[in-house]
Amino acid sequence: MSPEVATEAAPVPAARPRARVGQEKRRRERRKQVLLWAAVAAIMLFCLFPFYWLINTSLKTGQGLSSAEIVPPHPSLDNYQSIFEDSNFTTALRNSIIVSAITTVLALTIGSFAGYALARLRFRGKFIMLAIILSITTFPPIAIAAPLFKFWTDLGIYDTLLGLVPPFLAFTLPLTVYVLASFFKEIPKDLSEAALVDGATHFQAFRKVVMPLAAPGLVTAGLLSFIWAWNEFLLAITLTSSPSARPVPPALAFFTGSQKFEVPLGTITAATVVVTVPLVALVLIFQKRIVAGLTAGAVKG
Repeated sequence: MSPEVATEAAPVPAARPRARVGQEKRRRERRKQVLLWAAVAAIMLFCLFPFYWLINTSLKTGQGLSSAEIVPPHPSLDNYQSIFEDSNFTTALRNSIIVSAITTVLALTIGSFAGYALARLRFRGKFIMLAIILSITTFPPIAIAAPLFKFWTDLGIYDTLLGLVPPFLAFTLPLTVYVLASFFKEIPKDLSEAALVDGATHFQAFRKVVMPLAAPGLVTAGLLSFIWAWNEFLLAITLTSSPSARPVPPALAFFTGSQKFEVPLGTITAATVVVTVPLVALVLIFQKRIVAGLTAGAVKG
């Protein structure tokens, strides 16, 4: 073999280690992906298993309620049928829908104006005002439950649906204002100013230009308000005493079994599934808008 041929063939063996390094790198990346998806699957299983066990228990009856079987041997919808035949539960479900809907609409209406003012107007003490508004969300409801009970009794709105709206609104409105203020800051001022130049009033520019662009923020704030009002237990059980005005969370605490000392586990789990499914459906339907609303104001690279 000539020296020229030997010189040209020398680099060929060096290409094999490079190929091996590339293969090992790809294997490491695959292992990382497998471990990542395994961790995601484990977290999802950990989070979803309690809800599955809730559904599993709601499909059991009789002696099956005390068993720990992963799959119910004889699934039945008797528990669901019994709760919808109970007028107290259907009334509580109606009350929760009414109170949560009114609270959400008022929170979005008032919060949109307040959030827009905090985002666009310049005035002294704006940061302090926003801090005070947000501090209300850290206030424990138990601190105002007893005073509200006395005050509501004196006003004559105790044990009414109307009496549940103001305290619910007091705790949902601060978060609504904060979310909408963060989202309004991301909308360029030039759009509303262009509408003003075209002859629109400030309210028309807000309603026809700014509000449609703020739809993700409105959906996020509205859904958070609705979920809080739907799940509230302490204020609801403190300010109501009869099934005619009681929402779902406190109504579940008054479920009774067929016997005096029987725990109605099947009907409670069935009712819990019924009141949880709408919230899960809303989150899945508006998932993209919720993510857009929660990430408003984040630093973008």
